[in-house]
Amino acid sequence: MSIPPQFLRTLETLRDQAKDAVWALSSCICQQTPKIKINGRTFQIIKVLGEGGFSFVYLAQDEHSGRQFALKKIRCPTGAQGVKEAMREVEAYRRFKHPNIIRILDSAVVQDPEGDGQIVYLFLPLYKRGNLQDAINANVVNGRHFPEQDMVRLFRGTCLAVRAMHEYRPSTPRSAAAAKREAAPGGSSSGNNKANRTEDDDDDDERFPQAEGDAEGGYSYDGPSVPLVTKHRVDEGDVVFDGDEEAAQGQEEAGKPGAEVVPYAHRDLKPGNIMIADDGKTPILMDFGSTMKARIHIENRSQALLQQDVAAEQSTMAYRAPELFDVKTGQTIDEKVDIWSLGCTLFALAYSHSPFENTQTTEQGGSIAMAVLNAQYKHPQSAYSQGLRDLIDTMLKVNPTDRPDINGVIRMTDRVLQNLQ
Repeated sequence: MSIPPQFLRTLETLRDQAKDAVWALSSCICQQTPKIKINGRTFQIIKVLGEGGFSFVYLAQDEHSGRQFALKKIRCPTGAQGVKEAMREVEAYRRFKHPNIIRILDSAVVQDPEGDGQIVYLFLPLYKRGNLQDAINANVVNGRHFPEQDMVRLFRGTCLAVRAMHEYRPSTPRSAAAAKREAAPGGSSSGNNKANRTEDDDDDDERFPQAEGDAEGGYSYDGPSVPLVTKHRVDEGDVVFDGDEEAAQGQEEAGKPGAEVVPYAHRDLKPGNIMIADDGKTPILMDFGSTMKARIHIENRSQALLQQDVAAEQSTMAYRAPELFDVKTGQTIDEKVDIWSLGCTLFALAYSHSPFENTQTTEQGGSIAMAVLNAQYKHPQSAYSQGLRDLIDTMLKVNPTDRPDINGVIRMTDRVLQNLQ
């Protein structure tokens, strides 16, 4: 009797998660701090910050400088294809430059010392205040709610980050900084840099369509033979990624009039993916593993089922747009999926749970999918304004064409803020 591949993948995931859990637990029992060496530098793993599918996020500290990071570790047991998909997340982090979008500091691909696959490491800034879901959980424990003005401001900042994705303009001309760096000795890995990749290399997987002409981002990977992707440039203990300068310049060029807009959708907007900056006021959008070109035309049933599978794997059910539950042939999925998720996110900030995670769906065996497809939700009693409730309702329309675009959401949010002053 043959074992289904999906069952084998599940076992592989559980095994990898168990490895990381034992690693974290052993450090507590033995009073020793695990260490890893990446790009010639040693990092102490202090504790686990979060986990999901094939990934763990750790609090890591550079042994040399003492600087702390959020280190995301993505296991790729499937080899080259898994690494390729993980590196698309790296590309997404480097594609969007905005004050409300997290900035990747570095990335690396190394061989898994305990298996046949590889591991992708992402170095991200550490936000000690946690994310909006942490803040929601704290509100529940303490019997509190967000002050409406503070909550709407956090939501507005999140919308600005989403607008940077929905109105992304790729820079077609390559920057002088990129050309200069490639010409310099050791400036890039010969034969493996992104400049040598064809347009088809970026678009050969319809689940993760990419924009053309993106800034290089400072890494090169073209197969499992490359053990390490990036090189650290160290300046007084700071870790930065190669290509930061050209990425910033590319984004500046991208904002120039005339560049074609290539909308991207985040596809997994939720409170847990919105960090709170150290000032306590600035939201920082993160986790771009689900990000892809926003507009996808569904030509046949096979494509429809593929998009449903991708959404089920990458988008959190209680925040997923209805058109991703039941993808129909002939329709075009677009950036309005994020507008729905923003509506769910604002609802969760106000009432401490998604509109579709209620007593009926979580305790009485009801279907979240059916509640989403019929937009079945109610506003709990609260002291929040009618304007806030109207804003949420405007975004939670089953038909995507009935939802406002991101600029419309921002305008409505501004009116709510004005009325609160």
